[in-house]
Amino acid sequence: PAEDAGKFMVDGQDTVADVREVLGRIYDFANKVRSGAWKGVTGKNIKTVVNIGIGGSDLGPVMVYEALKPYADAGISARYVSNIDPNDMAEKTKDLDPETTLFIIVSKTFTTLETLTNARTARTWLLNKLQESGAIDGSDAKKAEAVAKHFVAVSTNLEKVEEFGINPTNAFGFWNWVGGRYSVDSAVGTSLAVVLGPERFEEFLKGFHAIDTYFAETPFEKNVVVLLGMLNVWYRNFYKVASHAVLPYDQYLHRFPAYLQQLTMESNGKSVRWDGTPVTSETGEIFWGEPGTNGQHAFYQLIHQGTQLIPADFIAFVNTPNPTKDGDQDVHELFLGNYLAQTKALAFGKTADEVRAEGTPEEIVPARVFSGNRPTTSIFGDALTPFSLGELIALYEHITFVEGTVWGLDSYDQWGVELGKQLAKQITPAISKDDDALAAQDASTQSLISFYRAHRK
Repeated sequence: PAEDAGKFMVDGQDTVADVREVLGRIYDFANKVRSGAWKGVTGKNIKTVVNIGIGGSDLGPVMVYEALKPYADAGISARYVSNIDPNDMAEKTKDLDPETTLFIIVSKTFTTLETLTNARTARTWLLNKLQESGAIDGSDAKKAEAVAKHFVAVSTNLEKVEEFGINPTNAFGFWNWVGGRYSVDSAVGTSLAVVLGPERFEEFLKGFHAIDTYFAETPFEKNVVVLLGMLNVWYRNFYKVASHAVLPYDQYLHRFPAYLQQLTMESNGKSVRWDGTPVTSETGEIFWGEPGTNGQHAFYQLIHQGTQLIPADFIAFVNTPNPTKDGDQDVHELFLGNYLAQTKALAFGKTADEVRAEGTPEEIVPARVFSGNRPTTSIFGDALTPFSLGELIALYEHITFVEGTVWGLDSYDQWGVELGKQLAKQITPAISKDDDALAAQDASTQSLISFYRAHRK
């Protein structure tokens, strides 16, 4: 946030000044779109922003958009396309008006396979739809104007951006020291600044700053962030826990577990330390979850009575933007009653004597006993706001860092992503046409490709 901007030097460069310059440009752009000063090629205001990215360029923005929907007040909605599967783009654009749609292409290098493939698909969709409706003619000049007014970029490769047809002045950069899964509060969040507005995006950043400051300045023995990270290490290494549930009791946070999967598992899912030596203990956890109360009717059985210990984080808020009554019953209080009941049940369980006291037949008493003593962490806030969401994300970012530091990992690389990318480039030609490439594959891959060729319509 502007009032907190001092100096933070990286390789002799004042990163704070760089960040504020980019944020200022993003805010100017967002205000133009929100006010109607930025218009599409036919003069209509933008009503839908489509963010095209993958990994951290998608998971963070879509999670925040879903979480803060009550704050999207400018009549502009957002959609997020990440998967190279054509079905994703088709479903996200099938009911859109191209005259009121703006695409934001998020790729630091502007070479990411999935993102650029989807970007080209979106460009083709836009131009075809505009020409089919007669909104533009088929001249190169008009098509170039349409692309320039309906596409912007989040990238540092201005040459590639311009080749695509985007004006480089409408490209917002971020730096190599900004990792994808830690980037939602950078230019990667441009779609959020448009939909929520610069003021609320600033509140979002202030939430991050509050936790960053707390983490940096609070002594370790009193530092809740450090203690939560050490608890996770304790469970992983001394209780051999492999799985960690994240259970938000707020439907607006329904994408938060998926966001944490990338943050935690891509950061600490490693078997080699930062110095190249093999680790000597278990690292990383499988993060998963669903919003309450949905999960209660799906997988809580395993958490309560399964044979494996599963630490669970329960996240809830005192206030809701949608207060509702069912007769005299406050529905949000009914919801929170479930939240509190689950943490109590996991902590204290239910003894055989308590089960018998209910008149339960002896033969089914064992099945109704709950051992309790199953670990939970309750994160209970006042309300889900841009500020508190920034705090929540920063909390888990620093927990992830603490774990990685204890295990000696580099929590900021992700080489596990690369091998599949490399092999995909080798395998793709073999799928439809290259028999030599097919012959070079292993027997299992050959069999799968042969099945594809035989059944392709």
